[in-house]
Amino acid sequence: MDFNVTAPVVPLTGRVTDAAHILSPEQVSRLTVKLEQLERTTKHQLVLTTVPSLGGLDVADFTRDLANKWGIGRKGYNDGVVLLVAPNEMKVRIAVGYGLEKTLTHEVCQQIIDGSMLPRLRKGDLPGGIEAGADALITRLR
Repeated sequence: MDFNVTAPVVPLTGRVTDAAHILSPEQVSRLTVKLEQLERTTKHQLVLTTVPSLGGLDVADFTRDLANKWGIGRKGYNDGVVLLVAPNEMKVRIAVGYGLEKTLTHEVCQQIIDGSMLPRLRKGDLPGGIEAGADALITRLR
């Protein structure tokens, strides 16, 4: 299966890749520390990313292809998670590796988006929505 047909061109810059320039340096630093702690204690990799545009692609395909291109998660465990926010299209997606699909089901991810993220995002608090989503995912993964 070739996942790179529509692979987005967004360079991975760290556990937090803010290509849409939504987060302050302090927020990036604080989130990075949380994600490092999660990976240290659980071995699961969670990456947050914002993108200026989906380039006309479906948010689910874009996020999956990005996760695959970046190689998020441990080989053999498939335990990577990517939280993506595309503010221009007003889209949010959580892509989950197969190894975590029982912990982060589609329903759980939708609850995190609907309950933790969207209320803040709709009020224009994009950084708060991203951090709330990250915190909810971290809580669930622990």
